[in-house]
Amino acid sequence: MSHIVLADDGIEFDGRTMETKPLGGAESSVVFLVRELARRGHRVEVLNKCARPLSYQGVDWAPIGGGLPDRADLYIANRGDKLLPLMPGAGRTVFWIHNPARYLLKWRYLSKLWRLEPAIVFIGHVHAATYPRWAPDGGRVVIPYGIPDEVLAAETASEPPGPRAVFTSNPLRSLDWLLELWATRIRPRVPGAELHVFSGPATYGAVGEAKSQAMEAVLDKARALASSGVCLRQPLPRVQLMAELRASRVMLYRGDLNETFCLAVGEAQAMGVPAVVQDLGSVVERVIDGETGMIARDDDTFAEAAVRLLTDDGLWREQHKSALDAQRHWGWAQAAEAFERLIP
Repeated sequence: MSHIVLADDGIEFDGRTMETKPLGGAESSVVFLVRELARRGHRVEVLNKCARPLSYQGVDWAPIGGGLPDRADLYIANRGDKLLPLMPGAGRTVFWIHNPARYLLKWRYLSKLWRLEPAIVFIGHVHAATYPRWAPDGGRVVIPYGIPDEVLAAETASEPPGPRAVFTSNPLRSLDWLLELWATRIRPRVPGAELHVFSGPATYGAVGEAKSQAMEAVLDKARALASSGVCLRQPLPRVQLMAELRASRVMLYRGDLNETFCLAVGEAQAMGVPAVVQDLGSVVERVIDGETGMIARDDDTFAEAAVRLLTDDGLWREQHKSALDAQRHWGWAQAAEAFERLIP
């Protein structure tokens, strides 16, 4: 058994948070990883901005303001550069990042990376390519997010759902573009089709609050398109969202250059929901073009693919089966095993 410590200085959350409300991808991934490491027999501590100490599912959570242990076999500094030097006695320090790595080129990051040489854990090959070859590191490791057990164990659709599309990402990630395309090029060709939008600032904590005005401007557009079949819904905890995905025929999401994994598309694919995306950011790593969805080269092919998946039962069945066959083999057990290989 190894002693593993993860430190995070982002938003407030703990091991129970996502059971009662939506949680962003980076935060939920912390919960899934530490829970799985504990299941595998390790002593796991998380020091973050949780409200109070908590022992839950084998993981000990405590406010980071109380300080870190003197040492651990593996110390995972999550996102923040100020965390990197906090455990000089660690057997190994790794730096787990989630956003495009260009922000690491600031001196406050580079100076610590040169001096401390932590291994940097990226969550995809597209993500890793955002960090220049010349920049310092103590090794570069790609460990994709796992698909949660709750998704892999969830019941999936056995018959084609009705003509219902779904969007479950940040409203600032091209939802306004999708709404325009839906209203002008997709819905007119599929009368009665619905686009269910599960999106809002609550998922993103303080970051969501800071951008809530911009988010609400996009969500107002969604509200205004109710007559075009757009249904604005609140973000849901994962278990409830799985039921909504099961009732959805296609995931429509353009992609974003700042997207490094896209858990929303990954979870939809693991539920057998075909996805239509464009070649933007990491979504090309989530969708197998022509098999589990479509990577559209432009707006016209995006709209055409959406219409086909909303109307063609045979195509839906093929891509649904392919998604289930191809996209359910990397869970958090596999991701935790990859982190274990970083323990000296």
